[in-house]
This record gives sequence, structure tokens and C-alpha cells, in this order.
Amino acid sequence: MMNRRSAIKNMTILASGVFLFPSCLKHEDGKVSIKLNKMHINAAQEKLVANVAETIIPQTDSPGAKALNVHQFVLKMMDDCHNKKDQDNFIKGLAQLEDFTKARYKHSFAECTPKQREDVLLSIEQNKQTEPALTAFYQMQKQLTVQGYGMSKYVMTTKLPYELVPGRYNGYFPVKNLKNHAKNG
Repeated sequence: MMNRRSAIKNMTILASGVFLFPSCLKHEDGKVSIKLNKMHINAAQEKLVANVAETIIPQTDSPGAKALNVHQFVLKMMDDCHNKKDQDNFIKGLAQLEDFTKARYKHSFAECTPKQREDVLLSIEQNKQTEPALTAFYQMQKQLTVQGYGMSKYVMTTKLPYELVPGRYNGYFPVKNLKNHAKNG
């Protein structure tokens, strides 16, 4: 015979397992790390966007775009703020970037060295004979990467600390210069 305490304990463990098991399965390799409502991309495409962002703003003594998750900003902005045509060009351009890189270096963008990645992006930027979707993808990616990096918490708190208006009080500001400025202005 089973005693009541062990039965309750076993039921609790079983119930906990039933609730926790599905949460362990939610993360799939093919899923994007953020929720997108309109665009449908997979994890490999997200990784490609992250690699392009890192090539545009690489890590130096400051964190690069990939370390600050700027690629998630790029994807979210594309999903929320761009029209269907831009989104389609972006996704089509992702595929064309891989094809363009494989034609040039015989392997994918992710397998390229940083110098090769930079050469690929520079040739897209300078070459007017690339596919329109590839050019559109690169222009949108570059603009959103720079915007996302500039708006990141790291940049806004470390590089460009925001100061509320009217700013700091400077008790040593020469008042006579202020009066001369008012007369001349």
C-alpha cells in the first residue's frame, strides 16, 4: 500500500514535469530569437543578418553590432515599420547575398573571413550591376544597423550620455560674455 504523503509527492512531481516539459521544447533551432508578425525568416537568415551587421559595425575596443543585438533591431524595424515590398526585397536580398558570396568566394557569408565579408559588402555598395533586391537589402540593412547601434543602450549611456535640458549648471560661466553676446546678437 502506498502512503498518502508519497502519493501526493509523486503527483506534484508528475504535475511539475507536465508543465515544465513543453517549455523545454519551445526553443527550436529553426526559429528566430524575436517574435516577428509579418516577416517569416529562419534562424540561419537571422544569423546572416547578424553577420552583416557585425561586418558593418565590427567589434573593436567597443562592442560590435552583433554583441549589442542590433540584428534584432533590424529585423523588428523591418517587420513593424516597412511595407510588404521592402520586406520581400529584404528577404530576397538575404538569399541573393548568399548566392553572391558563394559565386565570389565559393562558400557562404558566415564562412568568409572578416576581410572577405567586407569586400562582399563593398562590392555590393559600389557595383551598380548587382540585383536590385540585393542592393535594396544592403541599403536597408546598413541604415537600420547604424540607426540601431546609435540608439543602443551602450552608445546612449557610454558614448553619448543623454543630458536633460537645460543641462548642467555652470556656476563659473562668465556673465560679462553673456551680456556682450546679447548686444551683438
